[in-house]
Amino acid sequence: MKKCTLYLPLFFLVISCSQVKKEDQKNQEETVEWEELIDENLTQWDTYLSYQHQPGYDGSVPLDENGKEIGPIGLNNSDYTVFSTIKEGEDTIIKNTGEYYGCLITKNEYKNYHFQLKYKWGDKTYAYRKELLKDSGILYHSVGPMAVEYWRSWMLSQEFQIMEGHTGDFWSQANSLIDIKAYKPESVLDPLAHESQEFLPIGMGSPYNNYCLHSGNYEKPDDEWNTLELVCYEGKSLHIVNGEVVMILKDSRYVDESGKEIPLIQGKIQLQSEAAEVFFKDIKIRQIDSLTQQQKSLFKSV
Repeated sequence: MKKCTLYLPLFFLVISCSQVKKEDQKNQEETVEWEELIDENLTQWDTYLSYQHQPGYDGSVPLDENGKEIGPIGLNNSDYTVFSTIKEGEDTIIKNTGEYYGCLITKNEYKNYHFQLKYKWGDKTYAYRKELLKDSGILYHSVGPMAVEYWRSWMLSQEFQIMEGHTGDFWSQANSLIDIKAYKPESVLDPLAHESQEFLPIGMGSPYNNYCLHSGNYEKPDDEWNTLELVCYEGKSLHIVNGEVVMILKDSRYVDESGKEIPLIQGKIQLQSEAAEVFFKDIKIRQIDSLTQQQKSLFKSV
């Protein structure tokens, strides 16, 4: 009985401290003001549209019937309404028809933040994706000119994939590079993200190429809203799908023309249009001055 009496206060003290930490974290998150990134006229976004890519696209500039290169639709071209807003009750929703490749681009750059949005798929697909999975994505730390990657549609960036069955995957866009906790690929298999593994370089110049699968599928049916969260802090990032961390990434960077690796830790955010109809709502962002203790623990070596 004496042993029980001696250890019980310490036991309750540990629980009490843990509860205080959780309450402090909760209170801190509640007091941080979110910046809403949707309004009726999309005043916080620019648009860029390139082409309606066709099956067989090989990365080359599309040609017209006379063999001459076709120019992209370009920046903020009001003749095209790929992106628009609709009202659903109190919600302002972005409708992305997906008819042309391109993106919405935040007018501001961001560093060290927690970004969140909700998405659900529409019914339509176009041209290149007519028989393929519906596709979109969040491109973060976006810098430099438009149309520098394979699809001639987006900026140098890191991609949080949005795709049927693959939401949370990673793609390197252009010459970006990042390290991801993942299983090494074998034969024709791609790297597979998992918190139990060491970090692998994925992207420009990597022996593991520029793509990594998420650790699991936590998507909801097509007609339901999915919540995505992207946490970025000093080159580290987390891809979170409906509350589940599906990828742990660090040391975000790009490779310049001389082969030097340059940190890539801030930039604009792009939302892709990629031949599939998709809807976005509740897009918001807040600045952070650190990762939480739980988030920091995910980056520890195994």
